[in-house]
Amino acid sequence: MGYSVTAGATGRLLFGYDSFGNVCGKKNSPVEGAPLSGQDMTLKKHVFFMNSCNLEVKDVRFSSTILCVSSCPEEQLNTLEEVQLFANTTGSFLCVYSLNSFNYIQNPNADSLCPRLPVPPSKSFPLFNRCIPQTPECYSLFASVLINDVDALHRILSGIMSGRDTILGLCVLAFALSLAMMFTFRFITTLLVHIFIALIVLGLLFVCGVLWWLYYDYTNDLSTELDTERENMKCLLGFAVVSTVITAVLLVLIFVLRKRIKLTVELLRVTNKAISNSPFLLFQPLWTFTILIFFWVSWVAVLLSLGTAGAAQVIEGGQVEYKPLSGIRYMWWYHLIGLIWTSEFILACQQMTIAGAVVTCYFNRNKNDPPDRPILSSLSILFCYHQGTVVKGSFLITVVRMPRAVLMYIYNTLKEKQHGAWSSCVSRCCYCCFRCLDKCLCHFNQNAYATTAINGTDFCTSAKDALKLLSKNSSHFTSVNCFGDFVIFLGKVLVVCFTVFGGLMAFNYHRVLQVWATPLLLVAFFAYLVAHSFLSMFETVLDALFLCFAVDLETNDGSSEKPYFMDQEFLSFIKRMNKLNNARAQRDKNSLTNEEGTELRPL
Repeated sequence: MGYSVTAGATGRLLFGYDSFGNVCGKKNSPVEGAPLSGQDMTLKKHVFFMNSCNLEVKDVRFSSTILCVSSCPEEQLNTLEEVQLFANTTGSFLCVYSLNSFNYIQNPNADSLCPRLPVPPSKSFPLFNRCIPQTPECYSLFASVLINDVDALHRILSGIMSGRDTILGLCVLAFALSLAMMFTFRFITTLLVHIFIALIVLGLLFVCGVLWWLYYDYTNDLSTELDTERENMKCLLGFAVVSTVITAVLLVLIFVLRKRIKLTVELLRVTNKAISNSPFLLFQPLWTFTILIFFWVSWVAVLLSLGTAGAAQVIEGGQVEYKPLSGIRYMWWYHLIGLIWTSEFILACQQMTIAGAVVTCYFNRNKNDPPDRPILSSLSILFCYHQGTVVKGSFLITVVRMPRAVLMYIYNTLKEKQHGAWSSCVSRCCYCCFRCLDKCLCHFNQNAYATTAINGTDFCTSAKDALKLLSKNSSHFTSVNCFGDFVIFLGKVLVVCFTVFGGLMAFNYHRVLQVWATPLLLVAFFAYLVAHSFLSMFETVLDALFLCFAVDLETNDGSSEKPYFMDQEFLSFIKRMNKLNNARAQRDKNSLTNEEGTELRPL
């Protein structure tokens, strides 16, 4: 972070800069050897290309001279007299700074120092405050060079910066939806679960329909000449296919598990009773969300600085060019590792804190007198003894997710270069395997954190103990955890669905000059992490409760000498669940016996 802040210049990316090293919209420092640098551009906030209709890129720099102007010419200027009149009336000088506006006509070098005539009408677009020409022929050439010929990193950053207001609004929407889902689970009933599942089904179908409709709209649009539009169309097809597959799988699971809704509601009521013993657990995701927001803002700021890190070099004509530092462009991979590891570390700290508070309340003999400040006690134990545990757990997730990102990059590269279908298929299958391993590791880590809170052991020992406990009590855990975790996962899906739908509607308005696949993925990632940070509280409480229950069964037998720590409501729920499982097993056994008897009966 320190290196990128000192070496980078985020202002150049945010506001744009001219050919002489001046950032538009701010006061600049002079560059040695460049006489037109170091000017005060506070009132000149727009970037103007003197030759916007014949723009070219040579050696990763524009051939046209770029200036900072106070306003873009909204009408076509056909002569130097009109350019001079525009400068005198608006204070927006379209010729090189060294030429005074009174000499636009008299100076013999005015043709080379002023824009090529006629100057097309233009207006400022939110993409780096550039003056975009509005005539069809100029617009097509200008946009194709401006967007298609820049490198991938700047294209990604331009998509993020041009849609920054939309991204911020969608993040607020994800936060509000996550809060609503958390309080819905807090006061859940059977009717609410039915309404909730109906909303999820409608949301999934609606998002799939919108994605396929937008893809159809792109394919029938004859003006898709830019790489941005073609990339958006490819991303829409990918999003539509993936969302259709996910929707089909989730609908099948909802149909299969529809008869177990009542048991799920009872399970969530038991979880809510455990939360009521420490009601401040509901506010736990808020400080996690605040820390995540602070970290993500700083991460994006560093990414922007990395994208603009470069040393100023003076070239012919006193112009300034920023050469990227050697190897600096590849540091964003290292920066991506930091994003995943640190985000997972913050979420792991939340899981550890919640598990510690649940364990403290569960192993309290006097249920009428709950322990004082269980969350603060859990936090102090976390920071004093178990930082290494959460570092190891979050590192395991990072080790799995980084190969996923690399494989996705390889798959896209092979697809663009039209390599064989076999290599693309292999990379895609490896990506899916890593994704499944990631899901298993997340659940594995959560159980390890809960066991650490119970026993006070390190990560590896806790993970081994958790596996032993789960294998011994598999009949208790498999069905119950599947019910609860699946419903909580549906809550996260609902938040992501509505946030992505809002993003599709918002980003589609700027689909020509913006590759909005990256901002949309960023918003979806943010929405899922926010929903996960809020709703994973119920998952953590659920897993910690059943691990406490398993330890309780291992050490106690329910007698007067060794009574259980669990309360009567939780014990009755476990008995009722076991009774249902035993009845189902007996029914399956009877049906199997009848089938065998039918086959062996003599004809």
